[in-house]
Amino acid sequence: MKKPNTLKTEGFTLLESLFAVMLIGLAIASLVATSGAFTMKNAAGVDLSTAEFLIEEVREWTVQQTFDTLEALPDQSFNPPLDMSGAALNDFSAFTQQINVDHVLASDLGQVDSTGTSDFLRVTVSITKNGRPISSASWIRARL
Repeated sequence: MKKPNTLKTEGFTLLESLFAVMLIGLAIASLVATSGAFTMKNAAGVDLSTAEFLIEEVREWTVQQTFDTLEALPDQSFNPPLDMSGAALNDFSAFTQQINVDHVLASDLGQVDSTGTSDFLRVTVSITKNGRPISSASWIRARL
């Protein structure tokens, strides 16, 4: 009687090995892409947080000023930005603070008073980083 062919296979075939390498490569590429996306989002969050900090510095500065001082303030930009005492924040030199002050109508605080006689001012601060807008905020100041 003839002995049946009992070929023993141990280990992986070449095709199985190539498939496993391909799956591992795809997993690593996915992790690298995800890591890059998370890093970009984290950087955007840091920029937004810094911009809000710089806006708050201007807000605190305006609290210390009289209405007449703010009224006479021309539109201006600061690079490096300033803190609430007016000192330059050199560590944030990539950021620029743009400050605009406008008289607004008492009946509609969204409308600019072209006569410049209103008792309400709208202070708007815009923050850019390397010329790219990051954040802005406005608030109203009244003559009391």
